[in-house]
Amino acid sequence: MKINALDHVNIITDDLHGTARFFVDLFGLDVRDAPAPLKPELAQWLYDDAGRAIFHINATEMEQAFKRETPAGPVTGAIHHVALNCSGHDGFVQRLEEKGIDFRLNVLGSIGLRQIFFHEPNGVLLELNFFGD
Repeated sequence: MKINALDHVNIITDDLHGTARFFVDLFGLDVRDAPAPLKPELAQWLYDDAGRAIFHINATEMEQAFKRETPAGPVTGAIHHVALNCSGHDGFVQRLEEKGIDFRLNVLGSIGLRQIFFHEPNGVLLELNFFGD
């Protein structure tokens, strides 16, 4: 397994459109509806000029693929997870199993994506994304 790139930053907010507008206005990103089955009124993805998703903005009431208490907040903001674009899905699942690390799998078939969620030792949730892998 190797990490190819940071995939996106996920932000939980009680002001979905205002938060998306902030990043669009500040960085000139393109706001798009998240892919099915996610609902556009609960999730907006922000893309750069190369078509890469940089920020996933989620409403507080959206059900997450990996459920965890992540309240929105104005002081530090609520980062739900850090996502990495990866390759070598099956080998990495085997590595997690060998190390006894608890993980969860998720599939978004509509975009050919397999995901692995797990916590690093400090409690940071990591999302590994494997597109077509």
